[in-house]
Amino acid sequence: MEKRLEDQLKRLPAKPGVYIFRDARGQVLYVGKAKSLRPRVRSYFQASADVRHAIAQLPARVADTEVIVTDTEVEALHLEQNLVKRHRPPFNVRLRDDKSFPYIAVTVEDDFPRVMFTRERHRRGVTYFGPYANAKKVRETLDVLNRVFQYRPCEGPKPGRHSGIPCLDYHIERCHAPCVDYISKEAYAEIIDGVINFLSGDTRTIERALEQQMHDAAEAERFEEAARYRNRLFAIRRLSERQAVEKRSVGDVDVLGFAVDGDKAAVQIFPLRGGKMIDRYGFHLENVQGQDTSALLEAFCVEYYGSAPSVPPQIVVPRNAGDVSALEEFLSERRGSRVEVRAAERGEKRRLQELATQNATLALESESYQTEQKRLRRVEALEELREGLNLESLPLRIECFDISNIQASEPVGSMVVFQDATPKKAHYRKFAVRGLDGQDDFAAMAQVIERRFARMSDPADEVYDDGFAAAPNLVVIDGGKGQLSAALAAMQRFDLPRVAVIALAKRAEEVFLPGRPDAVRLDPHSPGLQLLQRIRDEAHRFAVGFHRQRRDARARESIFDTLEGVGPARRRALLRHFGSAEQVLAASQEELEGVPGVPAKTARSIYAQLHKAGRA
Repeated sequence: MEKRLEDQLKRLPAKPGVYIFRDARGQVLYVGKAKSLRPRVRSYFQASADVRHAIAQLPARVADTEVIVTDTEVEALHLEQNLVKRHRPPFNVRLRDDKSFPYIAVTVEDDFPRVMFTRERHRRGVTYFGPYANAKKVRETLDVLNRVFQYRPCEGPKPGRHSGIPCLDYHIERCHAPCVDYISKEAYAEIIDGVINFLSGDTRTIERALEQQMHDAAEAERFEEAARYRNRLFAIRRLSERQAVEKRSVGDVDVLGFAVDGDKAAVQIFPLRGGKMIDRYGFHLENVQGQDTSALLEAFCVEYYGSAPSVPPQIVVPRNAGDVSALEEFLSERRGSRVEVRAAERGEKRRLQELATQNATLALESESYQTEQKRLRRVEALEELREGLNLESLPLRIECFDISNIQASEPVGSMVVFQDATPKKAHYRKFAVRGLDGQDDFAAMAQVIERRFARMSDPADEVYDDGFAAAPNLVVIDGGKGQLSAALAAMQRFDLPRVAVIALAKRAEEVFLPGRPDAVRLDPHSPGLQLLQRIRDEAHRFAVGFHRQRRDARARESIFDTLEGVGPARRRALLRHFGSAEQVLAASQEELEGVPGVPAKTARSIYAQLHKAGRA
């Protein structure tokens, strides 16, 4: 252990707070909280260190430790949550796909509120419902609600039509056209109240109202109108049928079930509102090996409820959850009133908790099976490539290069990386090809390859780039023999370890190897060829995207962007004076000198530049 780190450990306070471990480059490795910082932090560096496999690797990488003292353990829990969200440390428990959950938002403070799908949270004047686990289900719900309640689907804080003519949504009965005053604010507010009541779980009131409207229309022999009310009623009933489990005595509760297997865990949440189970949410946790249920529960609840718009008054947890007092206080602060976190000993809540645990176990088993099948498929693909291409070792790191251009316009190159047969997008790189005379794919490929391998460097170098530092086991060139020869010539200029190089031609999916005149044909159904095709297609997609981006930027460039001495202010002055860019191009030198705000010298320079370019 470095002396500096040893001195830091000696000076740790025996108070509650948060500790942060950093590596030699200052990157945050782990954030934790403790009732007493001194024994907790020192325990990581003792012989009886944490039994968790991932955490056992941590002390060797720690170069610096930082502590933040708090008054209470709950304050430490709040601070830990914020720091984990900010830094996303690799050794902390991670809630997979936790970046954003879908919500239904109602902009209640607008004159004519919107009901919309969103992934943001906590905007003022917006009521949120969710989070939901399935975005498709949210959009289906909104589609049904829009047909039933006919709130405005247009964007913006105000209705978006001001021509005096309602849009198509009005004519297909998807909107009451508040933009042209076909409905008052008060009547529209009643519609939004109905949406909010339905999303809050009150479906019976809406069903009764639609039934009454249907019967009234039928009695008045307005049968088409009655049929529309009938269809809306059926849509509402189908939507509410998802809320199949109903126990009025349960109230508003979240029931949590956990299942752990090695380094991964699954969590199932059964949210009950008004006794109805309105959905089922499933999540997966990583970096959990060796942690008990209490630690997992705390880590998950801090992450999940820390970003949720609402917290229920009661959360039912497994019976081995341990001490949850700090978590209770944390969630009570989030809710603004008391939250009870407890295990269910008997009755319906215990049955639901056992059911949630059973679902979590099934989800974990299913994911483990799928993960293992995908792993075996990747191993099979890499083994096939080694055998079929006669490689010295498994191609664990594969880099693929592609060139994209249109008639020598904005040529670009791409590099994509697959590590262990899966994309490593952090190491993808783009290249703007420079200095070519006309279209020359071979020279462009040679330039990209040369620039890539020129960047292989030591971590201590100032120009160190993690994406370029590692040498690939296999380089795949998108193209034929010409591109392969150009890449090999570029690579020979560097002192590289043994790197296999191949080219994959699109026409017949032929694989070309150096020094071999005939192409290698892999089985079109083999995992090995399918992996090569996937890598090649990814490189092509990445290159085409970059090429379009540069081409669009060039297309947006106007004549004024190329004129020396013309900035935004003078551009506005020229357009204000002449009315259009075409009139500027057609203007004489004397007319340019007469533009207010443009000095005569600059006007002469503009005329000379346009005349030289053959544009005037």
